[in-house]
Amino acid sequence: MSNYYDGIAKGYDELHGEEQLIKLELIGKEIKTDSKLKDFIKPTYKLLDVGCGTGISTGFFKVKEKYGIDPSKELIKIAMNNIPYGHYKICSAEHLPYKDRQFDIVLSLTAIQNFDDIEKGLNEIRRVGKGYYILTFLKKSLKHVQIDTAIQLNFDVIKKVEEDKDLIYFCKN
Repeated sequence: MSNYYDGIAKGYDELHGEEQLIKLELIGKEIKTDSKLKDFIKPTYKLLDVGCGTGISTGFFKVKEKYGIDPSKELIKIAMNNIPYGHYKICSAEHLPYKDRQFDIVLSLTAIQNFDDIEKGLNEIRRVGKGYYILTFLKKSLKHVQIDTAIQLNFDVIKKVEEDKDLIYFCKN
C-alpha cells in the first residue's frame, strides 16, 4: 500500500486535503460541543497521528508535541515540509516504535482500512496511548464489519459519528 501512496504523494493534498479538513473540523466541533469529549484535546498533550499522510491531521490540533507515522516515505517527506515542528517516522501501524502509554491522544484518520493487520494495528495504537483515541475509517471499506468489531472490542467507544465517507469513533481505554 505504501507504494501506492508514494506514487500519489505529490497530488495527495489535492485529492484528499479538502475532505480531510472537513472531517477534522467536524471532529473539532464535536470536541468543543460535547462535554463527554472535552478532555480529548488539550494544549499540554502529546499527539500521535497514525497514518499521518502529508500532516494535515497532525498539524490540525493545538497540542504541545506532534508525532506522525506513515509507511509512505514520500508522504512523510511532505509532512515534514508542511509541519516542520512535528516528529515523523516511516513505519507501519502494526510496529509503532514508541513506549507504552507515551501519547495522550492517538489519531488515525481514514487509515485503518489500509492496515495489513487491523487487530495488531489497533492493539499498537491502544498500547502507545494513555487514554484518548480518535479513529476513523471509510464506511465503504470491505473491512467495515471487521474494523467496527475490533474497535468496539478494544476500546471504550464514547461517541460514534457518521460523516459523509467515514465513521468516526471517539474512544478511551
